[in-house]
Amino acid sequence: MEKTERAYYHRFYPITTRWMDNDIYGHVNNVTYYSYFDSAANRFLIEECGLDIHKGEIIGFVVSSGCDYHAPVAYPEKLEAGLAIEKLGNSSVRYNIGIFKEGEDRAAASGFFVHVFVTRKDQKATAISEATREAMRAICLAAP
Repeated sequence: MEKTERAYYHRFYPITTRWMDNDIYGHVNNVTYYSYFDSAANRFLIEECGLDIHKGEIIGFVVSSGCDYHAPVAYPEKLEAGLAIEKLGNSSVRYNIGIFKEGEDRAAASGFFVHVFVTRKDQKATAISEATREAMRAICLAAP
């Protein structure tokens, strides 16, 4: 199954495009997709993994990301971010994310986002907790 197919992804989150997302060419600017990726991954972490972004001892740093663009989207289209985990390591996770026009089966963009989990205090890599790992396994593409 391809990363451009809706069936590839395990979780979906709605995205509300904003007027400011459009660039001078009349479509969502390429850098905005990274904001969509960040929002999808962090929503999953907050809602399903219990990450406390304000006071938790563990936080996630983005260390790598990339995006391929397949079709333009523009405000005011309704979008959805599909999320799946490609690789679950000891202290890192690689998410694959597809951005879809609402109801479409082919992604307008697909990419990846890598988080390394660190302690807030000293910003040193730390193991992903078992509770978080369990929630992540639910959207893994293959058994970690």
